Amino acid sequence: MRKKLPLLLVLGMVAAIAAKAYADTDDKASLQTVSTVDLKRYMGKWYEIARLPNRFQKKCAGDVTATYSLGDKGKVTVLNQCRDHSGKLTSAKGKAKVADKKTNAKLKVTFVKSFFFWPFGADYKIIDLGADYEYAVVASGRDYLWILSRTPQMDEEVYKRLANRAAAQGFDVSRLQKTQQSSAGNL
Repeated sequence: MRKKLPLLLVLGMVAAIAAKAYADTDDKASLQTVSTVDLKRYMGKWYEIARLPNRFQKKCAGDVTATYSLGDKGKVTVLNQCRDHSGKLTSAKGKAKVADKKTNAKLKVTFVKSFFFWPFGADYKIIDLGADYEYAVVASGRDYLWILSRTPQMDEEVYKRLANRAAAQGFDVSRLQKTQQSSAGNL
């Protein structure tokens, strides 16, 4: 037993150090959201300018939009639309609730029977937002990122600035895919 005691102590110390390192990494990895979101101003149509590739948007060839509507008792409805590779319009309806009422910058969004897959839910965090709500950057973890605009096109300098700020939060922006939007924004 005496020979096993030092080994157990060493293993215990290694486990404690590993747990602390994991906790520190987790704290550093947390996404910084914007300080506040006026939900009424956030509502309306957003055009996807770019996204990190994901499996649930594989069918989307272009004209990707997200339209948010504020309902009774603060409930939010979400309508995501895109054109598939054949030009057909595809839609997904979802519901969102504010997950952080102090800032309104975190939403719990659930899609049921969507073009993504069924069911799909995620925690969305608004990590960047224009002063006039002209653009937004939304993330779910570090695997999902969307750069959104109120118009179908975005100034390249604004896009680069948003991509750089996303990179500063740990996103691999070299993987961003720009979204084809028809000039009229017909969705």
